[in-house]
Amino acid sequence: MNIRFSRLLPALTVAAFFGAGAMPAAAQSMASCTMTYKLSGWSFVYKQYDGIGHISCNNGQRAQVGLSSKSIGFTIGKSEIEGTGVFSEVRNLNEIYGHYAAFEGHAGVTKSVDAQVLTSGEISLALSGNGRGVDIGVTIGALTISPR
Repeated sequence: MNIRFSRLLPALTVAAFFGAGAMPAAAQSMASCTMTYKLSGWSFVYKQYDGIGHISCNNGQRAQVGLSSKSIGFTIGKSEIEGTGVFSEVRNLNEIYGHYAAFEGHAGVTKSVDAQVLTSGEISLALSGNGRGVDIGVTIGALTISPR
């Protein structure tokens, strides 16, 4: 009896190990995240804005981030923008970092208005902001979000 058990033990261990890996993982809860941000920069055909942001998620995760926006199009001006952004749901805050493709429209004399819809793979980000400066244009480019 003892010999049979010792022969079966390795087979049972292997079966348990591979069987556990085949089981579907428990569904991870999704988090909703928002960002407040401040960007400033200039544009003349090429647009470059840099700034900072603060991300907070409903699962308690928070992060300070660096922002860099570079784009090209029909644009001219200089302004500072403060606004908010709403991300599509994510599994983890780390999914937010990276490059987002952006299509943007902006306009203002003294008071600026900025709106953008951005995507990075499965993650979407909608930005809207107000600021001051002189600018007008439509551009296509990228926004980079990086940890600070």
